[in-house]
Amino acid sequence: MLETLRRIVQEVNSAPDLSSALDVMVGRVRQSMGTEVCSIYLLDHSVSQYRLMATEGLNKAAVGAVTLQFSEGLVGQVGLREEPINLDDAPSHPKFRYLQETGEEPFHSFLGVPIIHHRKVLGVMVVQQRDRRRFDQDEEAFLVTISAQLAAVVAHAEATGAIDDIFGRGALTARFDGVVGCVGVAIGKAFVVYPPADFKSVPDRPVKNIKKELRTLDEAIKTVRLEIRALSEKAMIALPPEEHALFQVYERMLDDNALGGEIRRHVQQGNWVQGALREVVLKHVAAFEAMEDSYLRARASDVRDLGLRILAYLQQAKTLTAPIPEKAIIVGEDITPTIFVDIPRERIVGIVSLHGSSNSHMSIVARSLGIPTVVGVGEFPLSRLEALQLIVDGHRGEVIIQPDAEVLRQYQDIIDEQKELSKELEEVADLPCETTDHFRVNLFVNTGLMADVNLSLQRGAEGVGLYRTEIPFMVRDRFPTELEQMEIYRQQLEAFHPAPVTMRTLDIGGDKSLPYFPIQEDNPFLGWRGIRVTLDHPEIFMVQVRAMLWASESLDNLRIMLPMVSSTTEIEEALHLIHRAYLEVLEEGAHVRMPEVGVMIEVPAAVYQIQEFMQQCDFVSVGSNDLTQYLLAVDRNNRRVANLYQAFHPSVLRALRQVVNEAKLANKPVSICGEMAGDPRTAILLVAMGYETLSMSASSLLRVKWVIRKLGMDRMRHLLDQVWEMDNAAVIRSHVDLMLDSAGLGNFIRPTVFSSSQAKEAAARTLN
Repeated sequence: MLETLRRIVQEVNSAPDLSSALDVMVGRVRQSMGTEVCSIYLLDHSVSQYRLMATEGLNKAAVGAVTLQFSEGLVGQVGLREEPINLDDAPSHPKFRYLQETGEEPFHSFLGVPIIHHRKVLGVMVVQQRDRRRFDQDEEAFLVTISAQLAAVVAHAEATGAIDDIFGRGALTARFDGVVGCVGVAIGKAFVVYPPADFKSVPDRPVKNIKKELRTLDEAIKTVRLEIRALSEKAMIALPPEEHALFQVYERMLDDNALGGEIRRHVQQGNWVQGALREVVLKHVAAFEAMEDSYLRARASDVRDLGLRILAYLQQAKTLTAPIPEKAIIVGEDITPTIFVDIPRERIVGIVSLHGSSNSHMSIVARSLGIPTVVGVGEFPLSRLEALQLIVDGHRGEVIIQPDAEVLRQYQDIIDEQKELSKELEEVADLPCETTDHFRVNLFVNTGLMADVNLSLQRGAEGVGLYRTEIPFMVRDRFPTELEQMEIYRQQLEAFHPAPVTMRTLDIGGDKSLPYFPIQEDNPFLGWRGIRVTLDHPEIFMVQVRAMLWASESLDNLRIMLPMVSSTTEIEEALHLIHRAYLEVLEEGAHVRMPEVGVMIEVPAAVYQIQEFMQQCDFVSVGSNDLTQYLLAVDRNNRRVANLYQAFHPSVLRALRQVVNEAKLANKPVSICGEMAGDPRTAILLVAMGYETLSMSASSLLRVKWVIRKLGMDRMRHLLDQVWEMDNAAVIRSHVDLMLDSAGLGNFIRPTVFSSSQAKEAAARTLN
């Protein structure tokens, strides 16, 4: 059964388009189950109809022509119930709907299973037989398993707009969900960047000079031939004759009557040589992988290897010649900050990355530069995006391909509104952050790059609540020396002097890795990260603390913060090392004051140990991003569960209340940093709880200050009292939004178009 399933899935995945994939599926399922009919009905959501899109055993002329309303017939019933229906006499069922065009009159046995992807019904798969019998449990389980595999294929076609072709309608706007890397909205043309020797992300690019492309192909094949012959000569000594013959096979595959000829034909059809190479190689790899014979399946790796050799030459020999659009949205599988070196910053208006997280180095740099960014976008059709118009929605974490005129107008309105709002916000840059009844709130900044400094100071940052020291480690190919670290830290301390600068000790692991110090774990967020790494490597920790201390000489505005602390033992060990480093630099002639040392409250265990922590530390700071993630057991960078990451969750709010109350009982300072501090909606709840210091990205400072300055503590506390009576994150969020809307502050928490239900409904109709 498993081998049959694997073979069917491979054949379906290697199909050139959705129609072919559906035809393969119904044929193989009918054959494997020994049934007389297998059919697939897909749900066209635009008209709420099921349409017969593939069949083996029914009238082929009915494909594409036969439709059923959303709740009509047994097919509709399967979709409504979202579970299999298994009948031994389908015509006797009250929901049976006879379709003369399909020729299904003789069939009695019926088994239908829904095709569902992420809670959304996409269609129904049906098998039928003339005999009156119920399909057994194994057959039902097999069909359910097959439909789950098919769901991913259909969902991808729906997301990319390919499904519109088989429904016979013009391509509609396609929308993809991801994770917010940097808030904001951008409209521009896609410019695809791709890593070397990687087929998946090589785009299609039309070419006018086909002769030039063919010459490039000839040169690449010639070079690879010479390379293979050189390898062959070296291998003659080490390999037996039968293995050595593989090199001759490689050479023959390059001939015009093999891969070389196919690539040439694709180029002649107008695709550039790298795109043509990708098409041909991946097609043959998929074909080999689908074969039953294990020896032939193994040949897939030979084809891939040969193709990568050609691609590597092409990418080395041919520099990027495609013009960069003036308003470029950079799209790639895994974009790194070096993109800002390769492409002029003024041409980049947005970024989309298939991989990455909101904490990746690229996201951090994008935020410091204010470039709307969406990361973790799955199933994105990289090879078909070049030069298409895109919208990057950094508020919702969405990317829209080929938006129509109405969607474009809405998002252009958002961009214009945000520009006007930015001018308005500048009015409060030099004013204190205090409520209408003069309750003072300290606004600090989260930083890690020198590029943040000027913007932070211009927007009235009163200090640094979180300096991410891992960033200087991430941009190097080795650990930075004590002197290198000292110089970097000194710049930050001087820039904000005399305001305090809270430096977090090295926080790697989870979604933050160093290329020269890889941490490979099955569950990195529950593994070796934060203080756990540095305590296991005191040589790294000591060098960093010494660098911080030397950097603070004559300034004395340094505070040190320990990440990912879960026990008092970790604090004791870290304090021992910090005091040791302090004594060392004193002995070496430094004139520094012992800095305050605090801990980050990021894991649930820490929430319940505030009193114990306060006996050892000078302050605590809540890391709201990680604390929310761990409390809810949700990886916020995983797009499948990102919707479950809810800052307004009652458990999160109650944990935050407990932290601030315990800290005040101990009469010690408490602050909070992360996305909650930088969102005006959650910021007012935090202030009402008693948090007097909020630390956020520089881009959020003015927005939070403006909203706090428009409200009084009585109103914020009244809102918080109402929130404690609620048990649903969505309800809490809506209630806070409603209060801010009533106070005339709705446009400071989200674009006006998002606050209009009418506009949202119009957008939804356009996108569906």
